[in-house]
Amino acid sequence: MNVLIVYAHPEPRSLNGSLKSFICDHLNSLGHHVMVSDLYAMRWKASLDQNDFPHLRADERFDPSSASQYAFLNDSQPADIKSEQDKLHQADLVIWQFPMWWFSMPAIMKGWFERVYAYGLGYGVGEHNQQHWGDRYGEGSFAGKRAMIVTTMGGWESHYSERGINGALSDLLFPIEHGMLFYAGFSVLPAVAFYRVGRFDAAQFEHCCQLLTERLNHIEQIEPIDFRQQNGGDYVLPALTLHPRLSAAEKGLKIHRKG
Repeated sequence: MNVLIVYAHPEPRSLNGSLKSFICDHLNSLGHHVMVSDLYAMRWKASLDQNDFPHLRADERFDPSSASQYAFLNDSQPADIKSEQDKLHQADLVIWQFPMWWFSMPAIMKGWFERVYAYGLGYGVGEHNQQHWGDRYGEGSFAGKRAMIVTTMGGWESHYSERGINGALSDLLFPIEHGMLFYAGFSVLPAVAFYRVGRFDAAQFEHCCQLLTERLNHIEQIEPIDFRQQNGGDYVLPALTLHPRLSAAEKGLKIHRKG
């Protein structure tokens, strides 16, 4: 299996750096082919701006979507964007690994999505009509590929529980897992999360490695999160609201899962 790890942490000697090295080594030991995009080491350009689109005239109004579409269709994207897209096409599994900073991924990784997910690749895929609202949320360019988040947090696990002050981790990750991964077609595996990492010692790191070993050993058999597909009949088109017959008494993000 081809595995791409998109990794964001500025310190190679950090816990995240050690976990990334362990994941790479273990996947290699299982016979998988591993590619790594270490965004800080690559000095990844995070901002999507006019500099990504040399075809634009200096006096031309900048529309990010149309500029992205033109560059993607005409093979005029910057080399760093094209390289990451090629890795995505090769990958059977993509792991996004990052520390949870201000309830989300580091800005450099968000910028990876904004630049790499070009119009025609990450979004703007498929025909839009009254019966089929584009190829997204379960369909799209990356259908058939698997995705997973590995993340670390300084807070306690209870802080990220259903009644925890930070909100449930599944809710915090929903914009990423549902809105950035499932949207583009990925089958999203449950995240691997580590808590109170600022107080880790050698024994706790070893426990993390054991948990990762168990997950990686069965990565091809793990059932993905059961998000509802957009065009599968669960949503009313074109309003894109959940059908009244489903979860009628429930609200919140959980209604977008079948279970």
